[in-house]
Amino acid sequence: MDKLTVEASPAPFSPSALAPAEDSLFAELRRKVRHSELLSASTVKLLERLRFSGRLSLKVENGRILKSGYEEGYFRNREGRLMK
Repeated sequence: MDKLTVEASPAPFSPSALAPAEDSLFAELRRKVRHSELLSASTVKLLERLRFSGRLSLKVENGRILKSGYEEGYFRNREGRLMK
């Protein structure tokens, strides 16, 4: 009979485990996410010029971007057609 191997996943990130200085940094990150300030001004301008409609995604580990990607045509207009 085959053995099932299960790897323990890392503990979920908890902002309460941070030191006071790190807590303020995490609060700033939450603020930037909430106010959609994650992209540089030049990237925002490029998206506007392209009239990009879609989803941008980032996978981050230990403060470094491991993977990024995008999906076009994710949003639909009121008539149900894909926006481009």
